[in-house]
Amino acid sequence: MMVKLGAAVGTVLFIAVLAAAGVVNAVSALFGSSSSAHVNCAKPVEDIPPAFCALYVAAASVCPGLDWSVLAAIGKIETDHGRLDAPGVTSGENFAGAGGPMQFLEPTFAGVLGRHVLPPGGATPPSRYNPHDAVHAAAFYLCDSGAPQDLYKAIFAYNHADWYVRDVLAQARKYAESADLGSGNCVEIRAATPAARLTIDFACTKLGLPYVWGGDGEVEGGFDCSGLTKAAYHAAGVELPRTAHTQHDAGPRVPSGEPLLPGDLVFYGTSRDIHHVGLYIGAGQMIHAPTFGEVVKIGPYRWTGDDYYGATRPHRAVSM
Repeated sequence: MMVKLGAAVGTVLFIAVLAAAGVVNAVSALFGSSSSAHVNCAKPVEDIPPAFCALYVAAASVCPGLDWSVLAAIGKIETDHGRLDAPGVTSGENFAGAGGPMQFLEPTFAGVLGRHVLPPGGATPPSRYNPHDAVHAAAFYLCDSGAPQDLYKAIFAYNHADWYVRDVLAQARKYAESADLGSGNCVEIRAATPAARLTIDFACTKLGLPYVWGGDGEVEGGFDCSGLTKAAYHAAGVELPRTAHTQHDAGPRVPSGEPLLPGDLVFYGTSRDIHHVGLYIGAGQMIHAPTFGEVVKIGPYRWTGDDYYGATRPHRAVSM
């Protein structure tokens, strides 16, 4: 699918995509492959306690392809990662009979134990109030219910409400993006969306090619800054305008203060003259075609005296 972005484009939000007919495809596009192996729980990931972060990452492995962020989102919505001061979190049950940090009904938890052996590290016997046991049981339950192939169905089985599924997926996306801010190199490419990954993959293959004014790579054998970003996004199925200024105006813009994600476009100049664009790849680095006499290379996206203007996120305007 090729998506064309222009000055009048609107941000295609994930929730809006879920409401469309392609719900399963949209969910698969976001969590089609697990990013759990890339999560460093020693660094703060939003509001997740490090111990719970490690549990979510470890438990995701019992359901191949399940992303850790889905477990984290359920833990957040159910009990704020076990921090909620309410009946049924650390003991007892809530009004519906649920208990523990992942809010299991006793029969449901027992059913999981009847089908699976929980990994060592929890309580003896396993308890729905033990975070290790509860998180691993949640992963097994989601897997039994269709995850990761039909993630929407699996989350709906966890709590039979469409609003709940939407909230979990939105929270999961937030966690996944926060944890996966990119490597800053082409050896270990990390990106939160398939479109961003394809875009970065393409740009990485062009490292070392010369800067060519007006270059699109096909005929000229090199690129200028916006020619590189246009070609890279074309490889991911997104058509951008040709110049840095029109690419900026095409959006969708990243709000000021929000962390950049791999695949974002970073722009330099003023509101009247956006004169340069690069492709952000994480860790403060971008791939760009700098200027005459230089080559396509990786370099810092901020430097002393720069005229950084802002960023856009075209990879959020397409579901693959």
